[in-house]
Amino acid sequence: MSKDYPIPAGYLERETEVKKSRFIARVYPVRARDEVRALVEQAHQDYPDARHVCWGYQIGRPGSAAEAAMNDDGEPSGTAGKPILGVIQHKDMGDVLVIVIRYFGGIKLGAGGLVRAYAGAAESVLSAVDRVVQQVRAMAHVGCGFADEQPLRHWCEGHEGRIEDIQYSSRVTATVSLPETHQEEFAAFCDAHKMDYRFDT
Repeated sequence: MSKDYPIPAGYLERETEVKKSRFIARVYPVRARDEVRALVEQAHQDYPDARHVCWGYQIGRPGSAAEAAMNDDGEPSGTAGKPILGVIQHKDMGDVLVIVIRYFGGIKLGAGGLVRAYAGAAESVLSAVDRVVQQVRAMAHVGCGFADEQPLRHWCEGHEGRIEDIQYSSRVTATVSLPETHQEEFAAFCDAHKMDYRFDT
């Protein structure tokens, strides 16, 4: 069974209207909580006069997400963030943030109406966004001499690897993320260059 999973291909925005209230839904691919915070803050800046900026996200594989959270931003508890997250979970999509910005139109929707409106807004944007497959990634911790830093960077460039962190002291220590499918190849590369390495389990 493949561990790869679909994620949003990029940013998309859709607007719906329910009883004169505007619901502006945004979807983003996200990999970390810091990204979520920054994008929610951006939504507040883009729509400073909006009544509510509600959101839900999950990071990791659908069905066994590493992290998920939601926020009602002043709407009655459970009427905004929860339905947004519920739609995300039904879409079988990982690494996804949905923000729904609401402009109140003067007509109260009631709790049931809010749940339907926020779920509908999330549905509209998640149904429209393209998907790409996210490969499950492994994290490796590498120690090497300064001369080996460039070959390490070169290997990463050619194998969808990313250097997430690098520290310099008497030698170079790097944290590398790479597709799980390349783990054996990476181990062989490290062995050939006499680098220390270990994978997160």
